[in-house]
Amino acid sequence: MLLEIAVFNVHSAILAEKAGADRLELCENPEEGGTTPSYGTLRTVIEKVGIPAFPIIRPRGGDFLYDEDSYEVMKKDLLLCKELGFTGAVLGLLDKDGSIDKERTRRLVELSYPLEITFHRAFDRAKAPLEALNDLIDCGCNRVLTSGQHPTVAGGMALISELIRMAGNDIIILPGSGVRSTTLPQLIAAGAEEFHSSARMVVPSAMEYTVPEMNERLDNLIVDTGEIHAMKALLSK
Repeated sequence: MLLEIAVFNVHSAILAEKAGADRLELCENPEEGGTTPSYGTLRTVIEKVGIPAFPIIRPRGGDFLYDEDSYEVMKKDLLLCKELGFTGAVLGLLDKDGSIDKERTRRLVELSYPLEITFHRAFDRAKAPLEALNDLIDCGCNRVLTSGQHPTVAGGMALISELIRMAGNDIIILPGSGVRSTTLPQLIAAGAEEFHSSARMVVPSAMEYTVPEMNERLDNLIVDTGEIHAMKALLSK
């Protein structure tokens, strides 16, 4: 069983690896739900982290309906990830009617080969999830990150179980959002073999000087290594 940790900075990537993560989803801008990491972040993770790291290819926050300019950005970012030596990437595109953007998803999968491609939680905005799953299999995606079309996996367990049964050996269902040591047992019972968690926690800024009038929030987001250890202990049983 495999534990993927979503990280939003290099420090968290290094901490997650040391805590036992098997793979990373590499993002920036958590307040936007995760966007494509900078070149500097990508290069530094390749240099300092030994486990697989899959960068998210998402040029902006908001919806997953992309114009041609954004699509060109996604293609260039994918090619950069190949050039830097990443072994996988994470992406997701929808058409305006809520269906999978099959044509452009397939082209990105072909462009990125031999990278593994995870279709992210844009899937949870698809209008017909079972049909969408078949579309992603046809597009050549390796896995689907999903919370079962609910905010967290706790609410989406029924759909996650159905997707796992339907997927068989054709594609991997990767449950994510609200995955913690408390929810892992139910996901394991449903047949999941890979799990996605941000295991995030907020730590206060180390700044000694601030300007009160700015009303700033300068806390930092890092991974909770204790929670990663707890999840790994469950998965190793």
